[in-house]
Amino acid sequence: MIEKLGGDAFSLPSAAQLMGERATLNGFLVPGRRSAGGGCRLHDTLDGTVALTLARADDRAMLPALFGDSGIDGDDDRQIAAAFAKRHSEALVAQGRLLGIAIARIGETPVSPACSVTAEGESRTRRSTPIVIDLSALWAGPLAAHLVGLSGARVVKVECHGRPDRMREGDAALFARLNQGKANIALNLRHDADRAALIALISQADLVIEAARPRALRQLGIDADGLVRAVPGLVWMTITGHGAMGDAAQWIGFGDDCSVAGGLSGALRDASGATGFAGDACADPLTGIHAARLALARLRDGRAARMILSMSAIVAQALDSERRRDEKALMADLRYWSLRHGTPFPNAGPRPSGRVAALGQDNQAWLASC
Repeated sequence: MIEKLGGDAFSLPSAAQLMGERATLNGFLVPGRRSAGGGCRLHDTLDGTVALTLARADDRAMLPALFGDSGIDGDDDRQIAAAFAKRHSEALVAQGRLLGIAIARIGETPVSPACSVTAEGESRTRRSTPIVIDLSALWAGPLAAHLVGLSGARVVKVECHGRPDRMREGDAALFARLNQGKANIALNLRHDADRAALIALISQADLVIEAARPRALRQLGIDADGLVRAVPGLVWMTITGHGAMGDAAQWIGFGDDCSVAGGLSGALRDASGATGFAGDACADPLTGIHAARLALARLRDGRAARMILSMSAIVAQALDSERRRDEKALMADLRYWSLRHGTPFPNAGPRPSGRVAALGQDNQAWLASC
């Protein structure tokens, strides 16, 4: 039990539910070298092992550039595996990140801290029912907004007319659990009027959660740090794969490859000798939980801040915490996990879903005053 924003006590879903919910809903099996969801694979190189996520339509078209070989057929998994086997891991990861491919290697160290505060602003007395603007998509950000909503906030999910959250159609069951109870606004952010309406809405909010790279925000004319300094009490959470400073700001990351970058597959190998994924895209739910905790702390004390989260570093932080708490138990759990390869995920007891708003159904109610 924790304290609601309004003062009452309430129960959040268990960590096991949140970490295993997608796998249970989809009937996933405990993965080996291919992730539970199927979008990421572990490939051996000359000097190590690399995780490659091919989750988007254009990812495979980038593989000839990744390998420096125009003859590579990006749709031929055997050719891809053979190309990895002839090359060095560090160079491949560096090249992949330059190309905008989600890639990581076992044994790397996250380059960013788990959370960086880039701006702070004035404090204000928090209203009893804070307003949360959820600009994120997929898993980590929507989960964070959902958990803050369970604590007593009103959550407004913002999607683009031409590019809605891919999980809406791609995994409707998980989408329903992460986005239940949220109002929904659909905008065309190529239009000046819609961008102005969004900024006006943000200026009335208590918390913003988003997962855009800095360049994308700038192209929309949104200055997150500036808004935090201008709007008293505004908390702005940015979720990234690997941080938002330096080269890492442009690196793409999804849950499975960020889990590898954070050390989970390395820990599994150390414990069991097996090479595989130690869960289902663990970086996503871990980051969603961590983001919600940080946001709730800021909402309670009224301090404005821009916080940038690194999914890979959050995994590394959680892994380090477990090692310090009970390393022997952690190693035993990982060894047991490796023995379950190919069996169904432990049933996480998925939660019921509630009302899910249609795309744009609340535009009039929320944008009329903007």
